[in-house]
Amino acid sequence: GKGLFTKEIDVALLDRRIDIAVHSMKDVPTVLPDSLTISCFLPREDSRDALISVNGQDLTNLPSGSLIGTSSLRRRAQILAIRPDLMVGPLRGNVDTRLEKVGAGSVDATLLAVAGLRRLGKENAITEIVSTDQMLPAISQGVIGVQSRHGDDVVRNLLMPLNHEPTEIVVCAERALLAQLDGSCETPIAGLGTLNGDGRMTLEGLIAAPDGTEIVTARIEGAISDAQRLGKELGLNLLKKTGSDYLV
Repeated sequence: GKGLFTKEIDVALLDRRIDIAVHSMKDVPTVLPDSLTISCFLPREDSRDALISVNGQDLTNLPSGSLIGTSSLRRRAQILAIRPDLMVGPLRGNVDTRLEKVGAGSVDATLLAVAGLRRLGKENAITEIVSTDQMLPAISQGVIGVQSRHGDDVVRNLLMPLNHEPTEIVVCAERALLAQLDGSCETPIAGLGTLNGDGRMTLEGLIAAPDGTEIVTARIEGAISDAQRLGKELGLNLLKKTGSDYLV
């Protein structure tokens, strides 16, 4: 699960070899070690997914039978729901490795987070930014969180001025949704919180069958002060719609 991405850094924090850890929040488990906390969230980058294709064709115009490389079950399920005539195969490695494999023709296309491509200065590789109406992002995609130890007030006070409250609110709701579903990076789950500008927010969630044959979505709206409750409630609504088979 997600803990594989963060365990060594958690240990370094707990051992006091480091004082802060910087994480992509979509890689952070919903349950943190008791002695650690996320002390601040930086402003969210674009939460959407980007398609990178060999011939510059967007998702709608990729030829039938094209091979999409991704190891994300969330992306796989949503791609096949949109284009069941495409093939999806595993593609691993860092961003450069995956882009190189697309360029070499090992796959016809892949999907990566817009946020990561922008932060690495590789936005020019993007063929198409996929609408969230077509593909909901991973929970907290595009968000950088900074972790520290509970009780380390010196570090916490240094980080507090960096915290972006609007991002904190939507991440709180999205992670509450994920926690309610007990999801991991091996579960086809997606979600996105959006602030409405009037003290209210909208939260969308999705559970999918891994082969994309079934996609179940739900949406909830409420006060931003109830962000965590909204996430839990939306998770319960999705579970009622789907049962537990999706989460096996």
